[in-house]
Amino acid sequence: MAEYVVEFGRDGGRVEPDGRLDAPAFHRNHAPIWAALEKHLTGLTGNVVELGSGTGQHVVHFARHTPGLIWWPSDLNQRHLKSIEAWRVHTGLANIRSPLRIDLTDPDWCPEMKSGQAPTSLAAVFCANVIHIAPWAVAEGLFVGAGRYLRPDGKLFLYGPFKRDGKHTALSNAVFDTSLREGNPDWGVRDISDVETLAKAAGLRLVDTIDMPANNLTLVFER
Repeated sequence: MAEYVVEFGRDGGRVEPDGRLDAPAFHRNHAPIWAALEKHLTGLTGNVVELGSGTGQHVVHFARHTPGLIWWPSDLNQRHLKSIEAWRVHTGLANIRSPLRIDLTDPDWCPEMKSGQAPTSLAAVFCANVIHIAPWAVAEGLFVGAGRYLRPDGKLFLYGPFKRDGKHTALSNAVFDTSLREGNPDWGVRDISDVETLAKAAGLRLVDTIDMPANNLTLVFER
C-alpha cells in the first residue's frame, strides 16, 4: 500500500474531544464546490461515495443539501476516519453512513464494496484534492473503480488544481507543483489530458470543466 496521506490534525489546529478535526480549506471552498455540484446532484436519489473525505466536513455540508442521496465518506488515514465518524454522529444526519476505509491503489477500493456490503451502483463519486498529493497509481485506481461502480447515469467529480495541455493555469499552481515534487517526486499537479486518458480507459468522458476560486477546477465525467 502506497503512502499518500496528507494528515489533518497535525498542524496545530483544534481537535475536539470526540476526534472532530477542522480543515481551514473547508471554510474557503465548501460553498463554491457545492455550487459546482448542485446542478448535477439536486433532486437525485441513490448512493454517493466521497473519496478522500479528510476531516468529514464536506460530506456533512453536501448531505444537508441532498436529502435524497446517501453519502458514503471514505479515507485511508485512521485519524481522518475517526473525525469523519465523529462529524457524522455530531450532526446526526441520517443520509451519511459510517466511513469506508478505501485504498485507491486497489482498483476494488475496499472489501465492503467488493463483497457487496457497500453500494456498487453509484449515482456519483466525488473526490477533492487527492490525486496531486498521491502517486499516479491512486489516480489510476480511482478511475478504474469509478468505471466499475458508477451506474449508467452516474457522474464522477474531481476538484483540485490541474494543468491544461501541459501548462499551469496560474503561477501559483506552478510554484505549488514544484513544492509537491520536491517533497515527493511521485506527487504533482496533473494534466487534464492525462486524466482524460484514464477516464477513457474506464469508459468515462469529460463533459464539463468548471473554473473554481484559487485557480482550481472541477472536472465532471460521465459514461
